[in-house]
Amino acid sequence: MKPISGKKIFKALKDQNCIVLACNPRIIPGIAKGIFRAAKDMDAALLMELARTECNHHTGYTGLTPETFSRFLIEANDEVKHDIWALHADHIGIRKGDEADIADTKELIDHQIKAGYTSFAIDASHLFNFEGNTVEEELKPNIDVTIELGKFIQEKMEDKEFGLEVEVGEIGRTDTGGMILTKPEEAVVFIKKLNEAGLNPDVIAIANGSTHGNIYDDEGNLIEQVSIDIEQTKQVAKALRDNGFHVRIAQHGITGTPLELIKEKFPKGDIIKGNVATLFQNIVFDALKKYHPELHKEIFNWVIENKPIEGKKQEEIFGKNGKYAIKEFFNQIYAMSDECKKEIEETAYGETKKFIEAFNSHGSASIVRKII
Repeated sequence: MKPISGKKIFKALKDQNCIVLACNPRIIPGIAKGIFRAAKDMDAALLMELARTECNHHTGYTGLTPETFSRFLIEANDEVKHDIWALHADHIGIRKGDEADIADTKELIDHQIKAGYTSFAIDASHLFNFEGNTVEEELKPNIDVTIELGKFIQEKMEDKEFGLEVEVGEIGRTDTGGMILTKPEEAVVFIKKLNEAGLNPDVIAIANGSTHGNIYDDEGNLIEQVSIDIEQTKQVAKALRDNGFHVRIAQHGITGTPLELIKEKFPKGDIIKGNVATLFQNIVFDALKKYHPELHKEIFNWVIENKPIEGKKQEEIFGKNGKYAIKEFFNQIYAMSDECKKEIEETAYGETKKFIEAFNSHGSASIVRKII
């Protein structure tokens, strides 16, 4: 079944006490079908997404393009037939903001629209005016590019509804004092200027202490992610509500976050979208190690040799940079045995159900269904 508009999902659930699971199946076999099965069995609204670096029109590090990603997902859902899901273009990142960067980004978006994407995340958070005297002046480069690209999507979609996510505060950016967090005033000014330009995002991604991917301690041991600043997130959400904005928050970098922390502490309703990505990649690599050990060894060695991190243990290097091997070994990975694929599917199914439960989003698909 084809995806529906992301806006329909976000609008229907914006006042519900739940988070929509946004899954990144950067390796499709087994993973996508397992996710769709879990979402259908839990009657949960779902987003499927890849970022620009993973899936662009020239192929990112997953070896996928917008066209192949869309096609593979629809094929994976053919048998399952989960009806409440959106195809989301995550992190359409703009790093330079110059004419060439903008032109290339518009070309990517054009490919995504033609491929049937129904939701888009414009990420111009790298653009920041450090010389600005006010919050608006500091955010102006981000604001201007976000408006330009948002308007471009509106024009290309020809008045069709689409979900829109924007971003203020670069996730993972640090200074000598540690993580830099998005201030409530920054979120308010950002959304205010977008609204004034006729752009009405559904979701805003903020920097609140999360980190993408697997994380490790100083000794190279894989650890849980507990750095997300819940109180700061609540303050940003409250400031947006107090100013009359209907935009909700996207929580990025959830892989490694304890499920109990999500259940008990995540402000559902303030956060409407929860991204889970690296977890699914880990599932595939674990299964390959079990069923195709020689291939796994070859992938592991390629990562250590080609994507080293000075001073880090091999397991940490692979945990952080294994994703860059997906394109290099695309054909071998996608030719995995049916037995391997089935184990991946069942593991993805079980893990997806756990997150849907933690997000309190079981039954959310029925809510969307009633409204549309």
